[in-house]
Amino acid sequence: MADMLAALRSLMSSHSPPLNALVVPSEDYHQSEYVSSRDKRREFVSEFTGSAGLALITMNEALLWTDARYFLQAAQQLSDQWKLMRIGEDPAVDVWMADNLPNDASIGIDPWCVSIDTAQRWERAFAKKKQKLVHTSTNVVDEVWKNRPPPQINAVNVHALEFAGRSIADKLNDLRERLTQEKVRGIVIAALDEARFFRWVISQSYISDVSYCPVVHAFAIVTPTLAFIYVDQRKLSSEVSGYLKENGIEVREYGVVSADVSLLASNQLGPWEFKEIQSDVSGRTDIGSREDAAKSIKSEAEDGDSINFIWANPGSCCYALYSKLDSDRVLLKQSPLALAKALKNPIELDGLRKAHIRDGAAVVQYLVWLDKQMQEDYGASGYFVEGETLAQKKKLEGKKLMEVTVSDKLESFRASKEKALRASGSGLYPGYALDILARLPLYKDGLNYRHGTGHGIGSYLNVHEGPHSIGGNEPIQASMTVTDEPGYYEDGNFGVRLENVLVVNEADTKFNFGDKGYLSFEHITWALYQSKLIDLSLLMPEEIDWLNTYHSKCRETLAPYLDDAEMAWLKKATKPVCA
Repeated sequence: MADMLAALRSLMSSHSPPLNALVVPSEDYHQSEYVSSRDKRREFVSEFTGSAGLALITMNEALLWTDARYFLQAAQQLSDQWKLMRIGEDPAVDVWMADNLPNDASIGIDPWCVSIDTAQRWERAFAKKKQKLVHTSTNVVDEVWKNRPPPQINAVNVHALEFAGRSIADKLNDLRERLTQEKVRGIVIAALDEARFFRWVISQSYISDVSYCPVVHAFAIVTPTLAFIYVDQRKLSSEVSGYLKENGIEVREYGVVSADVSLLASNQLGPWEFKEIQSDVSGRTDIGSREDAAKSIKSEAEDGDSINFIWANPGSCCYALYSKLDSDRVLLKQSPLALAKALKNPIELDGLRKAHIRDGAAVVQYLVWLDKQMQEDYGASGYFVEGETLAQKKKLEGKKLMEVTVSDKLESFRASKEKALRASGSGLYPGYALDILARLPLYKDGLNYRHGTGHGIGSYLNVHEGPHSIGGNEPIQASMTVTDEPGYYEDGNFGVRLENVLVVNEADTKFNFGDKGYLSFEHITWALYQSKLIDLSLLMPEEIDWLNTYHSKCRETLAPYLDDAEMAWLKKATKPVCA
């Protein structure tokens, strides 16, 4: 660790201009929450493996900012070379840099790994002391990361219409209508789950560009008449290439996006035959005379002055691409694809319901297996029996039940599920203040949890999906999905979190006060609660009724996918309870 930090500081000193600090964020070129192995630069420099955080290296210090989910983990993983900065308790990174770095300090960033809004916020914080962000021409961490994993070349497939629910033509039409409404002549799409808008997908998410996220490293540009996708073309079969071409989407190499954003800014981006363009994946190398490679096209609007803006999402578009645009001609606004993606169509909702039924059956099979293993092989308390009633624990030589073992077993049960039914069930809630309602039982005793109460989830996409959340600014709407995951944690002792996935439906209420409409939640997670862990004396009668009703629906929904022994176990595990 000390040698690696010394090597980075040496590069910082020799940089022109010399760098007083180097920012190493968690994000990749697409501002992704989860990144590929070769993009885990913050993990490489700090050895902290959590999904969220930012490292800052100065000539004398190394600091790591992370959120409350990871305070304990970071404290355990960081060496004594590092100082942990707790988000929400310690000064924010831009405040710390502004206060602690000297006047005129140069702070190095890779502009591909920092979003527009983050870079602009930092620049505002640095203005008072005339500190400045310095865009490094290469990623400084990559220069010392000698065994950095190579890029993965995983085959891309078309996400079939029977699962996607809407054609690419329909989606492009909707997007272009938004471009017209906003009076812009193009949009730069950087987020991986929004580039997936083109209905392509890595077929198996565990071997995708980003593990367990079926996404492809790609950018896209869409105008009122043209559409381009920027991707390593080695990942595309003739079928996928043909599908994209049939839908009016031109494929270009990943590294060309930087030059094409420049052409878009000057209103020269048009179709051209891709030839003799050489660039690395970051798009930093010189591509020669791009004017000779591109045909100038007529303005796509009669009034070029009034609709001469380019749309970029400030949260997902990197500063490197933004710097290619005229800053006075950029619409910095949430991408229209964010909400379109969050509002699931009926086919997507049907797929989500079916997936969770398969998962619920797999979880029951797993629990049956684990219950047997723990009792027969280890003499431990089982799912139903309290520990003090058991005989002395068995001593088994050479046999251990490791976390990896049980995780792999659960995945094997999940893989065995092929069929499913439609699920149903609901609970009525007002459409506002849900975060407070979830925390209220803890608030009454002066307690709380440091994470969000719920977030959207993708349809065969990412586990975290916006733009909405429980308690967030984006209104929750029917056909969205959201998680319900309150919890409580005591450092060093225990943690509890209950998490179900919900579909938001329109509610059929007796009245409609204010003509606003009301929403209800439909549970699509079918995972039983372990009754022996519940202190029933703390529950109100309606809560006990809810638990019994939910367990009844679990039995009904999962029965077709369980054998007789598994069903008998489930009936015992979900028998009605009372206070």
